[in-house]
Amino acid sequence: MQQVVIFGTSDFAQVAHAYLARSHDYQVAGFTVDHRHITTPTLLGCDVVAFEHLQDRFPPDRFSMLVAVGYSRLNKGRTEVYQACKARGYRLITYVDPGASRVGDVTIGDNCFIFEQNVLQPFVTIGNNVVIWSGNHIGHHAAIGDNCFIASHAVIAGRVTIGHNCFIGINATIRDGVTIAPNCIIGAGATILGDTSEGEVYRVEASAPSPHRSERWRV
Repeated sequence: MQQVVIFGTSDFAQVAHAYLARSHDYQVAGFTVDHRHITTPTLLGCDVVAFEHLQDRFPPDRFSMLVAVGYSRLNKGRTEVYQACKARGYRLITYVDPGASRVGDVTIGDNCFIFEQNVLQPFVTIGNNVVIWSGNHIGHHAAIGDNCFIASHAVIAGRVTIGHNCFIGINATIRDGVTIAPNCIIGAGATILGDTSEGEVYRVEASAPSPHRSERWRV
């Protein structure tokens, strides 16, 4: 069983702890963040250690790490921490939930977190430092670049290429064969039918409230 230190104390880090705690492969040994961000000495029964002194308490020859940081600054925050952990000699684990469906030859990099009910079809390639929240469809021969974050219930069709540092929102749909260029944001509910250019943002307008109050409706 691998001993793992989670970088982060946010909601994602706490959720990651819950998933690893039920795994037979990993045991969470502690949490770490930069010293200035420590607000409590313990979290979920584990010590929170300053990242500046992590090697003294959890040396890289005995402990692995998971960087559980979200998509702030288009995944740059998570990427910077990931690189810092690698530079210190830590091995970064990848967690794939048993409830995810992998068929055939699927390649996944390190520091990836793949939640339950994801469908990964044959010949999918996923880079390093990728988060795929629950319930997505990743079609055959699709390629997801490094440092991406895919929220829930997106449909990524066959032979789609997603460049590095992208964010794919809830219920987004990407047609087969499309290339999403690096550093793009595909917002919740967006439908992408053609290739994008680097750094583009696609968004769908939010539903406006009806002028009629709810008490006037028969439900």
